[in-house]
Amino acid sequence: MKLVDLATGPDWIVWIVFVIFAVFSIILLSGHGSWFISGYNTASKEEKEKYDEKKLCRTIGIGMSIIAILALTMGLLENILPAFFVYIALGIILVDVVVIIILGNTLCRK
Repeated sequence: MKLVDLATGPDWIVWIVFVIFAVFSIILLSGHGSWFISGYNTASKEEKEKYDEKKLCRTIGIGMSIIAILALTMGLLENILPAFFVYIALGIILVDVVVIIILGNTLCRK
């Protein structure tokens, strides 16, 4: 069974997800877009001063890039990838999110 056999919705949804994640990744990788980071955008000025904003944006941007590349891979190779790749993708996303959270709270502090 291939990944395409599991797809019940239209293919354009995968491409929209890819485009959204790619655009947010580019904005964050450029060091801008801190307003996209939940928790940081609502933090007090004193709390924001504890973090290196550019480093935080880039860390989140790299994590989002991984998810964008994963969505692109699944969109392009859905006829080739086996159906269990969904579990691999979910595992990668879960690990990615955990790493983003850990790095955001350690590496990105001043």
